[in-house]
Amino acid sequence: MFKKFIIAAMAITFVFGSIGMTFAGNKGNKRKGKYTYRKVYKACNERGAIDYTKPHLSPDGKSQAEWTQVFKEKDFNQFKCKEEWEKLSEKDLLDIYTYLHAHASDSPTPAKCK
Repeated sequence: MFKKFIIAAMAITFVFGSIGMTFAGNKGNKRKGKYTYRKVYKACNERGAIDYTKPHLSPDGKSQAEWTQVFKEKDFNQFKCKEEWEKLSEKDLLDIYTYLHAHASDSPTPAKCK
């Protein structure tokens, strides 16, 4: 009886551990996303395409659902600097998405770019 209980407990632990690792693997790095997001605009400014170095669109400018939609459709026209956005890797985009989503207007910690 005790042996069956131990086996069942181990199986449940394995299942929940696997589920947790699956969800954890799809997250980007917020800090790197913030850095990359700002770096895109700095590079764009140095190229002369825009006259500002800070992103004109703050994380709190959209809700989490709106940020999800933007990155799902890969509609980066509203960000300007098309050339720089096209050069970003999928990992960089995931990091930026994680940063913007985590600090959206309806998130627990909304933030503005400073």
